[in-house]
Amino acid sequence: MEEADAVRRAARASVDDIEPPALHDELRSFIDEGSMVPGVLAVLTARACAADPAEGVLERAAGVQLIYDGLRLTRRLTREEPWRTGDADADAGDMHVLAADVLVARGFYLLARTEAAGAAVEVVRAFGRDQTDGGTADALEADVLDLAVVAGATAGGVDPTGELRAVASDFVRGHGPGFPPADSLASADAYDTLVRSVDGAVADH
Repeated sequence: MEEADAVRRAARASVDDIEPPALHDELRSFIDEGSMVPGVLAVLTARACAADPAEGVLERAAGVQLIYDGLRLTRRLTREEPWRTGDADADAGDMHVLAADVLVARGFYLLARTEAAGAAVEVVRAFGRDQTDGGTADALEADVLDLAVVAGATAGGVDPTGELRAVASDFVRGHGPGFPPADSLASADAYDTLVRSVDGAVADH
């Protein structure tokens, strides 16, 4: 899928300056294995809101994607806790924790000067509460897609409406925890449905 490839390239480029090489490779590997749905939704929303959205749409999309990748890695670590199983695993666990922190921090950096900065902060705060209080399995996915809609709509010069933000929750309800890989999203009806949902919500506005 063209949008997914573009978001992945932008996300990769945003961590190219990270050192040491072992950490850089860990970041690239985690970016490559993830679904690009959050970033793709940001791009589709920006495109639906404006024929010529503001420059930096891919940077915004990458910011959303990196925050999601960092938080889903954190969520995985809280469940698996690999650093507690032995000395060798401890080193790997420490690297994973560092990678999660860097992904979220770099995502914040990309969104810091955009209208989506506040929404990004709320995603991380909500994630912390959910991990403490035992939120629903798909809470992170719903919050991140909402952030994607905000980032994309504001790039197109549009305040995200309730109808537009509902696209995020509707998509999550249709897929459950996690997101489908980009390839399956492209080859299935899910992609066309997502595009129509975004376009319809913008048209209603």
